[in-house]
Amino acid sequence: MENAERIPVIIGIGQVNDRPETLEAALDPVGLMTEALRRADADAGGGWLPALDAISVVEQIGWPDLDNISGRVAAALSVAPRIAEQTPQPTGDSPVRLLHDAANRIGAGEIRLAAVVGAEALRTAAQRAAASPSGVHNTSRKLSESRSKTSYRGRYGLIAPVDVYPLYENAGRAAYGQTLAEAQAESGLIWSLFSEVAAANPSAWIRKAVSAEEILTPSPSNRPIAFPYNKLMVANSSVNQGAGFLVCSLAFARERGVPDERVVYVGKGVAGHECDNPLERDRFDRSPSMGVSIGRCMELNGLTVDDLDAVELYSCFPCVPKMARRVLGWPADRPATVFGGLTFGGGPIGNYMSHAVCCMVERLRGEARTGLLFANGGFATENHTIVLTRTPQPAGTFPQDYDFKAEADAARGPAPELAEEYEGPGTIETYTVLYARDGAPLHGVIVARNPEGARFLAKVPPEDEATIAFLTDGAAEPVGAAGSAARGADDLMVWSRG
Repeated sequence: MENAERIPVIIGIGQVNDRPETLEAALDPVGLMTEALRRADADAGGGWLPALDAISVVEQIGWPDLDNISGRVAAALSVAPRIAEQTPQPTGDSPVRLLHDAANRIGAGEIRLAAVVGAEALRTAAQRAAASPSGVHNTSRKLSESRSKTSYRGRYGLIAPVDVYPLYENAGRAAYGQTLAEAQAESGLIWSLFSEVAAANPSAWIRKAVSAEEILTPSPSNRPIAFPYNKLMVANSSVNQGAGFLVCSLAFARERGVPDERVVYVGKGVAGHECDNPLERDRFDRSPSMGVSIGRCMELNGLTVDDLDAVELYSCFPCVPKMARRVLGWPADRPATVFGGLTFGGGPIGNYMSHAVCCMVERLRGEARTGLLFANGGFATENHTIVLTRTPQPAGTFPQDYDFKAEADAARGPAPELAEEYEGPGTIETYTVLYARDGAPLHGVIVARNPEGARFLAKVPPEDEATIAFLTDGAAEPVGAAGSAARGADDLMVWSRG
């Protein structure tokens, strides 16, 4: 028998882009979140916010001096929810996890109404930092604190996500049997479709369709970042964006008179986790936890790919939706976003998927029936997939344990030993080349295996133009190529071709 009090539904969505004419008129993250929830309240018919039982906030990085953001948002809205919480880190899976937590609380009868919200004002924060001699609004402080340049991978330049994700891109290309040109063409196609979705989406940050050729061709406005990615292939964090949504029980929605055609049901979801240290993964051409997250989510909801009208496959870098679409069976020539992707829709650090939730709800209020949201966070570390649908969900669906880490662990092979001081012959497992802002190579980074199977790192100095060309020109596949490592003047291993 249906117990509508225990069935979670999304009833209100709100998104905001802040493009202030002056710094004084700009919204900070709390202002963006507050406005997003006011819009979500209006979208649901108004008058919901005083009844909030929970406000769940995605952590932000742009304004490091802001604390107790969930409390600040509640105060700005003049509400007093019993639960006011914030994620410990701004990881890309956060909005989906908070959505799932809200659904579980409703399913357990603990709450009737929850708000999930997040925002970044990184564009404004950077402008304020540039205008402030004291640098109070330092947009990079929290990131820099979490990136250790003294760690093993840090010493070789594998510090930020943009340094690490190309390792998956290049290993994946080799595993898929693609040439460099074929792999880049796939990235260009997927990204150009993202730009088309963003161009038609009033909530997107960059509303201009861009061709695959423009995306793949380096230029002063599209400089190389980390091989094989250009600027138009990576997340765009220079945005001021907020998004939030309201989740309540079906009974509460009916009680308040929300029309059935405005209600979107929350389906089951699955989360999986990779080792925090990317060098301690079993391989770089796939993610076992991604496979479990997407695959088991589809199974639990009784879906095939043909049942999906729309998807959002997280898109911080091309390797992520490329891996995800292969797990799902989603074709490259069908848009893998409802928002516009992190390059064009906007990349507000951990809160991108809140925008995706809002846009998926909009699609499901139209002709679409079922949509899938796949979120990714960290260094391909956190994976969380969930279904949204117009199909009523049965009583007892929630609460649902979404932690499938044990299953993901069972699907994972053993990670190789790290041989930090190794010198000698090896074969390339994967690699990247890091670039300066002027487009010149800073250095290459090789992830290699020694004859015993241990993993080690080596650098390719920029003056070794022949090896840099070998890694980047596509004439031959570097993955699997032989070489050797020897200690250099800076005490780091230097790679030379075998």
